[in-house]
Amino acid sequence: MEGVLTPEIWIAVADKTGIPELRRTTRDEPDYDKLMQSRLAILDRHGLRLSDIQEVIATLPLLPGAKGFMDQLRAEVQVVILSDTFEQFAAPFMRQLGMPALLCHTLIVENDRITNYQLRIADQKRKAVAAFKGLNYRVIAAGDSFNDTTMLAEADVGFLFHAPENVIAQFPQFKAVDDYDDLLALIRQAIPQH
Repeated sequence: MEGVLTPEIWIAVADKTGIPELRRTTRDEPDYDKLMQSRLAILDRHGLRLSDIQEVIATLPLLPGAKGFMDQLRAEVQVVILSDTFEQFAAPFMRQLGMPALLCHTLIVENDRITNYQLRIADQKRKAVAAFKGLNYRVIAAGDSFNDTTMLAEADVGFLFHAPENVIAQFPQFKAVDDYDDLLALIRQAIPQH
């Protein structure tokens, strides 16, 4: 979701609050737990609450072209968004996108304070793709970060989209594009013709 259809939430929060350490994302840190524990410590240190983050999220638009891309894609195939975001963050974006299916994690919150997070399951993106394949679905996946690469490898076809150079260089087996029209064309080529 983030970096593909929506802005990076943590970067937006970093920019709004002036806390540069919150700019780190899964593009920078492949270890998701290490990244999240760092974020939780920063939030605690600065007294930032869930409502503070949700206020920032409420002001964020989708990435330019994301809505049109999703509308075109959903007119042709079933779309499920697999994300390492949290239910408490994603709702405004899902409304802007017309409420597509979203599988993500949840935050543990006490009195508006984020105390921890609960993964849906470990490696949920890859496992979700494996489950869809187990149901005899052909899966075409796109992502932008280190935490997407196991999902892309598990999918029948995987693409990098808006990925930074360090991810593209490390995973040359995935075709990389930066434009929604190019991604849509690649997805259409990967759809089996009946």
